[in-house]
Parts: sequence; structure tokens; C-alpha cells
Amino acid sequence: MARAITAPDSRKETSLIERTIVLRDLEEERFLYGSLDRNLHLLRRLHGVEAVSRGGQLRLKGSEGAIDEASKTVEQVLELIREKQITDPGDVERFFRYRRHRSGDEDWRKLAAADGDSHHSGNSAVHGVPGSNMVPHGPTPFGAPDERRPVAARSKNQQVYLDAIAANTITLGIGPAGTGKSYLAVCSAVKLLRAAAYRKLVLCRPAVEAGENLGFLPGDLQQKINPYLRPLYDALNDQLPRGQLKRYIEEDIIEILPLAYMRGRTLDHAVIILDEAQNATVAQMKMFLTRLGERSKMIITGDVTQSDLPTTKISGLLHAEGILAGISGVSICHFERGDVVRHPVVQDILRAYSEDEAENGPPEAALDRDGPYRRGVDRQPRRDR
Repeated sequence: MARAITAPDSRKETSLIERTIVLRDLEEERFLYGSLDRNLHLLRRLHGVEAVSRGGQLRLKGSEGAIDEASKTVEQVLELIREKQITDPGDVERFFRYRRHRSGDEDWRKLAAADGDSHHSGNSAVHGVPGSNMVPHGPTPFGAPDERRPVAARSKNQQVYLDAIAANTITLGIGPAGTGKSYLAVCSAVKLLRAAAYRKLVLCRPAVEAGENLGFLPGDLQQKINPYLRPLYDALNDQLPRGQLKRYIEEDIIEILPLAYMRGRTLDHAVIILDEAQNATVAQMKMFLTRLGERSKMIITGDVTQSDLPTTKISGLLHAEGILAGISGVSICHFERGDVVRHPVVQDILRAYSEDEAENGPPEAALDRDGPYRRGVDRQPRRDR
């Protein structure tokens, strides 16, 4: 008579457990989960657990060993996020992979630091993972943690400007072209964004043509405004890898738009930059300044000598410079020709224009009289420069 052989009951060994990890705020969720929950999907694959986000909580379900490893990894990465040592969702992905390949009782902080050192030598300590810069040693250099171009003040006025941006709610940077006003503003904003001090970066410019009528531009809205906003993209490309910049724009973490599209908005937890502000009217400047929301910061840059507004309109930047001085939380920084960091000849060009205007007045005003701009051929070049 045949007997039925029953396999040992292994339900106890394979029983599933659940564990809940509470997140402090939406910013932690954004960093931990990544774009389109990419990091969450990776956590599931690496540890073989179920991971569900619900109501500010991460709920894990799986075998006891898998849950222990997964929850330990999440708690460690949250600690790094809270200490501002992880400043990008992409770093979370690298840490997840790193921990999976280096589990055990080792000191995970020391290992992470060693991995950060390997990033600088070009050899990653994590198999199959690009060089990581986790837990950097010492003070973070100015700019993004993995910026592609190191940034430092190259003049006293530039350092004053950077300090003012860090310390004030609204900073105006006014001065000649080439003094680094816009570039340093973008670098400061990217640094703040990646340090999770702010949730969003908004960059805008007045869509004013530089003395030319370009007519109707082809394409959709984004294609029409891109020529006006190109300098802002150039600065961002210097500070962020192309893939990361694209991801930030897709996730609406970085937004680039014309000044006119700021009307009606209130921007909280954001760094907001207005570039080429000399081309904003007084009404537009007032509109822009009143977009400031809770825990936000504004940086306004421009050169009052290069306004492309009609001569009948007053520059909003020039007007703001006069009325905002003395307000607490507002700093006005001025640059000079000596701060120009472009080709050395640019300083000479700026000096030539300044001397000419001091001697002959603005060119537009000279058109109304029989002056050197009207006569043209009677104007003699200066020989003493």
C-alpha cells in the first residue's frame, strides 16, 4: 500500500513580514524615490521585496532577511539625505547598488567615503556602478558636488556678490557685461538646489530683442523662446551633466521661461533668477518681485547701460535699484570694469564706450542735434587710449 509523503512545512521559514519607514517630508520622498519612482523599483529588484509608498510612509514586505537588509539601506540613505551628504536622487541609486555589493558588518560610512575617493581617481569601488561621490571629505567646493567646471570668485566684488546671495532673500547684481553676474547666480542656485535647501529653480528673462526685429519665429512655444533663454541653458550645462539637467527639467525641478509667464504665480521653496533685468519695465519688475513665496530666494542681474527697451520706457532694474536700497533682506551689489572675466579686450571696449558717452552723450540723444553721430565723417577717433 502506497503511502503519501508530505513535504516538511516550510511556511515558517518563508513567512513574510512587513516594516514601515516614516519619511519626514515631500523632499525626502523626492530624493529617496527618484524620478518616476526609479529608486523604488531598484530597491525592489536588488532586495526582492515589495515596496509601496503611501501617505508619507514607505512600506516594505518580504522575507525577514530581505526586509532587514532593505530597511537598513533605506535608513542609512535617509540619514545621509538629512545630513545633506546626498544632494541628488541619482546618488541614492548609486548608494542602493553600493550597499547591495558591500553588505555585512562593515562600517558603511567609511566604505562610502572610500568610494567617494575612488570617484576622483576614476576607479569606482562599486562593481558596475559609475564613480560615486558619496560622503565627500571636508568642505564642499563651491558649486554642485560633481560639477563639471570648478567655480570660484575671481574678484573682490564677485566674492561680495556670492556672500550676498547666500545671506539675503533678494540680491541684485548690477554691472557691465562679462562680470559673471548671471553665471555666478546660476552656480549659486544649482548649489542650493542640489543641497536640498530649495525644491525648485526658476530662471527667467524678458523676451526683448537686442535692437533687431526678428519677426515671427518658427516652432512651438519652447522653440520660439529658446533663443532668448540660451545663455541660461549654457550656464546650466556648465554645472550639471546633460542627463541630469534633462531630468531636472522634465521633473519641473528646473524651469526656464520668459518673464511674462511669471504673472499670477507664487513660488515657494524656490530659487528664482531674473536675468537681463535691465530689459524689464517698472511694471514687470514689480510683478516679478511680488512672486516671492515662503522660503524662497531671488537673484536679479542686469546691466543698466545695455537696456533694449524703447527710450520712452524706464528700466525696471534702474528703478528697483533706487527704491529697494535699505530694505532688510535686500542686497544690491555693483560690478566694475575690473571685474570683467571675458577676453581682456572687453575691458578696453567698455572703457571706450564709457569715455565716448561721457564726451558726446548717449548716441540716441545725439541724433536730435547736429552732432558727431549725425555728421559721421566729421567724427575723429581718439588716439590717447
